Amino acid sequence: MKKIGILGGGQLGQMFLQNAYSYPFEVYHLDPDPQAPCSKINPRFTKGSLQSYEDVFNFGKNKDIISIEIENVNTLALKDLAQTGVQVFPEPHIIELIGNKCSQKAFFREHHIPTAEFVILSPNENLQKYKNFLPAVQKLAVGGYDGKGVKVLEQAKDLEFAFRETSLLEKKVAIAKEISVIVARNQTGIAVYEPVEMVFDEKLNLVDYLLAPARLSEEQAQEAQNLAIQIISQLNMTGILAVEMFLDKNGKLLVNEIAPRPHNSGHHTIEAAFCSQYDQHLRAITQMPLGETRLHTKAGMLNIIGAEGYEGKAFYQGLEKVLALPKVYLHLYNKTFTKTGRKMGHFTILGDTFEEIEEKIKFLKNNFVVKA
Repeated sequence: MKKIGILGGGQLGQMFLQNAYSYPFEVYHLDPDPQAPCSKINPRFTKGSLQSYEDVFNFGKNKDIISIEIENVNTLALKDLAQTGVQVFPEPHIIELIGNKCSQKAFFREHHIPTAEFVILSPNENLQKYKNFLPAVQKLAVGGYDGKGVKVLEQAKDLEFAFRETSLLEKKVAIAKEISVIVARNQTGIAVYEPVEMVFDEKLNLVDYLLAPARLSEEQAQEAQNLAIQIISQLNMTGILAVEMFLDKNGKLLVNEIAPRPHNSGHHTIEAAFCSQYDQHLRAITQMPLGETRLHTKAGMLNIIGAEGYEGKAFYQGLEKVLALPKVYLHLYNKTFTKTGRKMGHFTILGDTFEEIEEKIKFLKNNFVVKA
């Protein structure tokens, strides 16, 4: 029986494991948090640092396949594991490239992938010379996620609050929609999902909810899928890739960021697609035939976020009321501790129309809350 090791034991690892239990594989997780979601459901959980060469190498050396649920891992250990014959997907040099937002953008430029105008900033660089580049969005090269490591710089006076580490300064785009496409690739072929439309919480700078498929023209949807296929092909990557894009006010698609793993924008596929992104990821890294990506219904996904002003042991208020709604599916992430803005779970909402789905999303937001 093949042994699959996953670096990271958070909610993405949990949902991957829940799907993998249907297959003849042994799945192992490594995570620094002894209370990580996977620690509670996987007897093959190991506590260890994802940045430690020794922890990653020792975890992976007796596995057949290693994959990730987070990019911030020790890629030198993964390269050495690959040299010993362990299959590492996505490939270590790709994790390294994508894990740095500056090298991501350089890859887009090199391969003529449409993206917002940008400059790469060195540590402690004199930022005043970029005042005419504003308004712009500054992103730390490494370590940022879920709105962390990002600053919006509207005018010259904002530069005094900018990051002083290596970072990306990206021209602010007039956005009509933010969309995402999930695509998978292995030696059997490529499978691409329909684009989804993401609505962001502007205060927390993370996805509030999404709608699938995105409300785009047929030509725009096809162009978005083609861009995702182009990127994963030019990376020559094995695994699953999330490609986040902007549709600007002029109707032009610009690639924003990519993530080489299952993604928040693909959660709806568990209930709404013939093959979920987690099943697809498993198929991709084990070189099995890729699954059917079509949606069998319209869908929404609402992130369950820790309520503002609460920190402590999680308490879920309104559970019975929201579960009385038809075609609503709850996914909690096994996190016992809540705090403002923390992702605690999500709802998938199915429906015949987007109006029906958005009405249900509104009801869920008004009647379900995570407190302490």
